[in-house]
Amino acid sequence: MPQLTCARTVTAALALLIAGAFLPAANASAGTGAPPAASGVWQVDGYGTDVVIGAGLLLEYQTTAVSCLPGVSARPTGRPAAGSTVWTDDEGQVYRFRPGSAPDRAVLHLDGSAGDLRLRRIAALPPGCGAAAAADPVRVFDVFWATFAENYPFFAAKGIDWQSVRAHYRPLVHAGMGDAALFAVLRDMVAPLHDAHVSLDAGRVGRFAAGRPGTVPPGPELDQQVKDYIRRTDLGGLPFHEYARGRISWADLPNGQGYLRISGFGGYTPDPDDPYAGNSAVLESALDTVLTPARTRRLHGLIIDLRVNGGGSDALGLQIAARLTDRPYLAYAKRARNQPQDPTRFTTPQPIEVRPADSVTHYTGPVAVLTGGSTVSAGETFTQALMGRPGGALRVGQPTQGVFSDVLDRQLPNGWSFGLPNEEFLTAAGTTFDGRGIPPQLTEPVFTPAEFAQGRDSAFAAAEAALSGL
Repeated sequence: MPQLTCARTVTAALALLIAGAFLPAANASAGTGAPPAASGVWQVDGYGTDVVIGAGLLLEYQTTAVSCLPGVSARPTGRPAAGSTVWTDDEGQVYRFRPGSAPDRAVLHLDGSAGDLRLRRIAALPPGCGAAAAADPVRVFDVFWATFAENYPFFAAKGIDWQSVRAHYRPLVHAGMGDAALFAVLRDMVAPLHDAHVSLDAGRVGRFAAGRPGTVPPGPELDQQVKDYIRRTDLGGLPFHEYARGRISWADLPNGQGYLRISGFGGYTPDPDDPYAGNSAVLESALDTVLTPARTRRLHGLIIDLRVNGGGSDALGLQIAARLTDRPYLAYAKRARNQPQDPTRFTTPQPIEVRPADSVTHYTGPVAVLTGGSTVSAGETFTQALMGRPGGALRVGQPTQGVFSDVLDRQLPNGWSFGLPNEEFLTAAGTTFDGRGIPPQLTEPVFTPAEFAQGRDSAFAAAEAALSGL
C-alpha cells in the first residue's frame, strides 16, 4: 500500500499465515443490500495490492503478474462506527476501513494520506499467495521489473522503454550471481528515471535513491546549514521561534510580515513511529501559537519557506492550508495507475479540498511561497494546494523536485525492499508537475555557492519586496 513520506520502512507481514486459511465463510450479507463486513479478501483499485481481513489481522499482499508477496500487517485498534474498523501496524500507521456504496465495495483510508483507497471484494487471493516464494536472482529481477511495469506512470514522460530495459538487463542475471552484482543491475535499471520517489534498500549490500539532476536532496545537515544562514542573512538577530522539534520555525519581520519555515510534514515528536494523530496535534499547537488572532489581524504578508523540505504527510500540509483560507477550494485531484497492461489507465480522480479550519482565525492576506529543488514530495503537494487558494500564493525561487505521489513500498522475495510512485496529483486543468516540478512565478537563485559566498538570499528578498508592494 502507499506510504506517506520519502523515508519510510515497511512493516514485516506475518507470512506464516496460509492465504485464506483463517478466513470465515463469505459474508452472508453479500447481495442482500446490508453493509459488508470487513472480513474477506479485498482488491485495491490500483496499487497492485490485495487486502485480507480476518482472525484479528489485516494483511496486505503485493501482487504482480508473476508474484504475490506478503506486505504490511495490522491489528484491530478500534471500531468507530457500524461496519467500520480501525487497524494499526507495528509502526503506528492507522488504516480505517469503512463500507462502500454497495455490499462488495469498501474504502480504506491511511491516516496522513490525502484521499482514500477504493476496495472491491473478490472471492480469493491469486494462486500462490501464502506459499514460500523463491528468492533466486532471476525471480527477484522479475518481481522488481514487473512491479514497475504494472505501476509506474511516467515511463513515456521520461523517455524510458521499460521493455527494452528488461531485454538489456535480464540476460545479465543468473542463479549464481552475488548480491552486489544483482543490486548493481537493479540500481542501474532505475537510475535513469531520476525519480526521488524511486529507491532500493538491500541492507548491508547497498541503498539507492537519487533525485532530479542538478538538485540537492534535503537532509539534516543541509537543513541546519540553511537555517543558520537564514538567521544571519535574512533575520539579522530577530527572534526565531522553533516548534515541532525544529521542523517549524517562525519570525516576526520588521515590516509587519511573518516568516514561517517548514522543513518537513512529519517527525514532529521524538518517536519516529508516532502516528499521524500525534504529529497533527503538535502541528495544531504550533499553528495556534504562531497564528494567534492578534497576529493574524496585523500581518501584512506571510512568507512560507519550503526550500529545504523533505516531505511527509500530505494531510499535514492540508492542515496548514486550512488556516490560510476562509472558503473551501480544490487543492488537487489524485489518481493512481490501475491497469497493469495499459500505462494510460488510472483510477477516477479523487478531488481533495482545502476546507477552512474550525474555530480559529484564518489568515487570508498575501502569501509568498519559497521553493527549490530541495522541496520534495509533501512539500510539493502543499505548494500545489496553495495554488488554488482564494487570493493566491506567489511562488518565488526555483522549480520543486517533481515527485508528488505517495510511495508504493514493495518487498522482494530475497528480503530487499524498494519504493516507487504510482499516482498523479492533478491540477484543476488536469495537468501534473511530475518530473519538472512546480515552477516559480518569480525565478531567483536558491542557496547557490554564489549566494552563500556573497551573503545574499535573493528569493527571500524578492518575496519580501513583492509582498510589500501588495
